[in-house]
Amino acid sequence: MSEHYYSEKPTVDSDAKEWSVNLNGENFLFASDRGVFSKEGIDFGSRLLIETFELPSVPGGIVDVGCGYGPIGISVASMDSSRVVHMVDMNERALALAKHNAKRNQCENVEVYKSDCLAQVKGTFAAIVTNPPIRAGKKVVHTIFEQASTSLIEQGELWVVIQKKQGAPSAIERLKQLFNSVEVTVKKKGYFVLLAKKV
Repeated sequence: MSEHYYSEKPTVDSDAKEWSVNLNGENFLFASDRGVFSKEGIDFGSRLLIETFELPSVPGGIVDVGCGYGPIGISVASMDSSRVVHMVDMNERALALAKHNAKRNQCENVEVYKSDCLAQVKGTFAAIVTNPPIRAGKKVVHTIFEQASTSLIEQGELWVVIQKKQGAPSAIERLKQLFNSVEVTVKKKGYFVLLAKKV
């Protein structure tokens, strides 16, 4: 059986890589590894989401679902140190890297832990961000949307990056069934950044 980045316990041999990157004018140092999504550097979709995301107008914590080695959650946490960012994933190697990267970037307002989508995330939040695990299947992606709709406070926001060819049209359709306000904030190189608001 081939192994994917959403595997709980990757068995592929470790071959960690580290690089520095500038995101929104701030320098970060990240490490990633085999068995984790985007081992060689920040993927285009995550970077687009990071550069497009704006902090919500309402106070409260933020969740990065499917955080991987942590670039989205850590960059979001660096935007407002008063907000706690919950970074969750099923991949234990990714979670270890996310903890390492948060510490390396002196990012203290994060909580990194294992969760199947949002199932183990307690409480309600001002924003949820996700570059969803497309290879895990549409059902998993739409489960994230459904759980987000009940995990957001009033005026809370769900930010999603997804490729058109990997399900953006059906994602928009499902989000419109769950949220009163859904918009495409950016389209670039086949990627859509979607913003769904709980209003």
